Amino acid sequence: MNRSFLLLLLLPLFSSAQFNNFTEKWKLDADFKNASIGFTVIDANTSKIISEYNSHLSLIPASTLKIITTSAALAILGPNYQFETKIAYSGNFNKENGILNGDIHIIGSGDPTFQSEFFFNDKLTITDKIAAAIKEKGIKEINGKIIGDAYVFERKIPDSWIWSDISNYFGSTPCGLSFMDNKYKIYFATENINSEAKVISVYPDYLYSHLNIQCNVIAKGNSDEACIYGDPLSFNKIISGTIPPNKKSFDIEGALPDPALLCAEMLFKSLKKIGVNCSENNINSNYIKPDSVLKLNTLYTHHSPNLSDIIYHTNIKSNNLYCESILMALGNGSALTGIKLVKEYWKKIGLNTEELYLVDGSGLSRENTLTTNFQANLLVKIYFDKNYQVLLKSLPVAGKEGSMSQIGNETFIENNMQAKTGYINRVRAYCGFLKSKSGKNLAFSLIINNYNCSAKSAKNKLEKFLIELGNL
Repeated sequence: MNRSFLLLLLLPLFSSAQFNNFTEKWKLDADFKNASIGFTVIDANTSKIISEYNSHLSLIPASTLKIITTSAALAILGPNYQFETKIAYSGNFNKENGILNGDIHIIGSGDPTFQSEFFFNDKLTITDKIAAAIKEKGIKEINGKIIGDAYVFERKIPDSWIWSDISNYFGSTPCGLSFMDNKYKIYFATENINSEAKVISVYPDYLYSHLNIQCNVIAKGNSDEACIYGDPLSFNKIISGTIPPNKKSFDIEGALPDPALLCAEMLFKSLKKIGVNCSENNINSNYIKPDSVLKLNTLYTHHSPNLSDIIYHTNIKSNNLYCESILMALGNGSALTGIKLVKEYWKKIGLNTEELYLVDGSGLSRENTLTTNFQANLLVKIYFDKNYQVLLKSLPVAGKEGSMSQIGNETFIENNMQAKTGYINRVRAYCGFLKSKSGKNLAFSLIINNYNCSAKSAKNKLEKFLIELGNL
């Protein structure tokens, strides 16, 4: 028998043996012996499983869930989909004297990129541009309100998001009128170790509804270990934990309680700056859909970047706000409807959605579960999809980008693996694509729950598995 043919026949067995060594080590590892762990590795070209372990075990995927949501959105909405934010007025506008006896409405569509730091880096803010457009229409004075209309999205926080997440920046709630990534910064000054940190400023701050901050932060350690607590839709916040000592200015980020109000206030400031008169006592946000259709006249329409660009930042930065906003856009403002559509899409494509349980789109909740078999097979479906390159571009490159920048450095998988990572307390996950040494295009999913070591130690142990994938 031809020797190369014999090696080809033995390759699947050899691959399984390679990874059996990992599973046996994990069983004996005190850090992993009580953990739940599973993986599935598939040849994307043939759809054949190369190796698997506990592949049908339901596991918490953390942020690797974003691949399920974003790839479904690409298929359903299309890569060129854009959010539209309309600026309109109600009432009567006298073109001769430039007086509007009515209200200015900023009508959101759920665009998470509206004045986002990832897309707006120039000094001219989006509200400056809107104000200029309003002035160009001849409006000199507004005798009415400036209203941030955010009713297109339900104002609801996922039930299973935990208390220590929901008032911090990574737990920012999707909003029908998102603004500045729905987050703010609190600046502290610290002195000696174990002294109390002092709040010195907040940015951006509201005109009237100022944050009421109870600070219990201590100067200690070398990193940000502070957490913001409170109703995320309220202006009352409690901050506890530690931040480094001897800092003149140290910031942490929280979730804006009312993004639509801040947007309306910023438009008011932009209008005043260019000489359009309006009353600062008439600035509001609105989260309730009108009972009747209000006659509005459109002044300006802002289009978001294409969905493909939004998804790039969603996955590269593991942006929960972006992902949850995409989910709600799928569901016409309802997260539950969006979840239903995502599951229906993957079922229609041929996946067993009994192995997928969703409660959000981003993976922040610990109630989300899936199997590595489901996730790896989903990647194979993506591999043959017309939007594959769009999705692939959004996955960090091993040894180079984002959460994969410290994975596989100076090994074969550097530059050859692109994967989404996931991390919440006692959960580590990786899924993506790899071109192996033998030229195989692999789709893989690797998840561990409830390890007994530090997150860094778990990462280092799983990295060895990912590096070994490169040898297939």
